[in-house]
Amino acid sequence: MSSETDGPSESLSAQIAEAERKLKAAADVASAAERRATAEIEALEADLERERAGAAEARQQLQLAHEEALQREREAKEQAIAAAEERLTEIETQAEAAVKRVEEAEREVADEKARAREGAAAWLREQLDSIRREAERR
Repeated sequence: MSSETDGPSESLSAQIAEAERKLKAAADVASAAERRATAEIEALEADLERERAGAAEARQQLQLAHEEALQREREAKEQAIAAAEERLTEIETQAEAAVKRVEEAEREVADEKARAREGAAAWLREQLDSIRREAERR
């Protein structure tokens, strides 16, 4: 009887030992899977952080490039305005000089007309004097 009682008891002990062994193996596999998952998550988090840092750097570089482009455009605009103002000043100076030349020419024309009138008047006076002298002689 004792062998009969030992038999099922040994069998049960063997099953328990086998179950414990399988449980330990499963726990080891689960623990290894958890370590791999943790390592993979940490790697993904590190990749994500690198991507974020790269994106932030790229955004900053784009922002700097944009600000530099805006500054160049502002400087080009200021240069264009300065050149336009300078050209406008030149044009105004030329226009003033042209107005003075026109005024001078108008004065010269007026003076020439006055001389021509005076000359015509003198000629007419001479003609009248000549006609009077001739009329007096008659």
